[in-house]
Amino acid sequence: MKRFTTLMLGIVLMAQTSVAQSALDERLEIGRKLVKEVEDATVKVNDYWQSHNSPKCRAFWDNAAYFTANQRVYRRFPNKRYLDYAIEWAEYNHWQGATQTDKTKWEYKTYGEGMNHVLFADWQICFQVYIDLYKQEHRAERIQRALEVMCYQASTPEKDYWWWADALYMGLPIFSKLYTVTHDQKLLDKQYECFKWTDSLLFDTEEQLYYRDGKYVYPKVKTACNNGKSFWARGAGWVLAGLAQVLEDLPQDCKYRPFYIDRFKKLAEGVAKCQQPEGYWTRSMLCPDDAPGYETSGTAFFTFGILWGVNHLILPREQYQETIQKAYKYLFEVALQPDGSIGYVQPIGEKPDPTKTVNAKSQAPFGTGAWLLAAYEFCNYFADQSLAGRIAGKKK
Repeated sequence: MKRFTTLMLGIVLMAQTSVAQSALDERLEIGRKLVKEVEDATVKVNDYWQSHNSPKCRAFWDNAAYFTANQRVYRRFPNKRYLDYAIEWAEYNHWQGATQTDKTKWEYKTYGEGMNHVLFADWQICFQVYIDLYKQEHRAERIQRALEVMCYQASTPEKDYWWWADALYMGLPIFSKLYTVTHDQKLLDKQYECFKWTDSLLFDTEEQLYYRDGKYVYPKVKTACNNGKSFWARGAGWVLAGLAQVLEDLPQDCKYRPFYIDRFKKLAEGVAKCQQPEGYWTRSMLCPDDAPGYETSGTAFFTFGILWGVNHLILPREQYQETIQKAYKYLFEVALQPDGSIGYVQPIGEKPDPTKTVNAKSQAPFGTGAWLLAAYEFCNYFADQSLAGRIAGKKK
């Protein structure tokens, strides 16, 4: 009788093991399909953009934001066309941003597209791409201007360089990225000093969100919803995405890392609370009525940041799984158009502006770049195939 019981127990355990293995195999297969789906879409979107837009365009933020994403796409798909496209853009701009050589004329305190605004972060974001291209091939001319400008900035006593939220994507990550090449500690010191200044100006500890700039800090601007606080999705999106890039390059033992992680976590929490049921974030984060409807750029930057945090074990998977699932549905079923273009991108601006048309044909380099950043991290996320299986199961 004892032998019979032992035999039956063994049979039951084998059956349970078989069922568990079958379920695991199914999850793995679903995970592989999801990775392939995202990879195919990523290539389609990047190919569409490059076939419809010349690389011979200025190195200002609007274009440069796309090129920061193209670099990540190239990491996963080392297609020489993607690399050549970026190099052609960099060479067209002579590996520079704003070109003024007289340091006494360098500006940053006001918005400016002129060549004197060398210290203005919107003209510096291109350095992120140049540094990446330098790592591909160590040619000094690729980072000569970046070194000149950023090391000069690091040597100045000023700390108010980033007076608007967008700058925390455009300028903030350059210092830690350049540090990976030079290992010059003053770059990290300056980065932290300037970030602390911006954080003290724009971070709302109650809502855990960043204002776009000082003009919008409550109560200077109020929403239509109970005269509440006004937070612009793309502005806060720049910050979350920028912090992810900083943490990616910052040394693990850097004394400033805990503060960046704290802000990254708090901002992610604040952002997740504002997501719409359909998976997107409205332009006015706490008051959809201010500028209702789909918007892709802010949504994609938020998704990239949250995915990056989960993929790098900074944000807990279970807490953000539903947020990610809903964002995936929006980005791949609404924002992504059949021809490979990315729609519903708010045009250039600085606030939730309901007068700006946002529809399926609303495209921009920074919007496509934001979508590609999110897609890159979705590939990594779904590569954790057991998790991919659980999420895919919920989609059915």
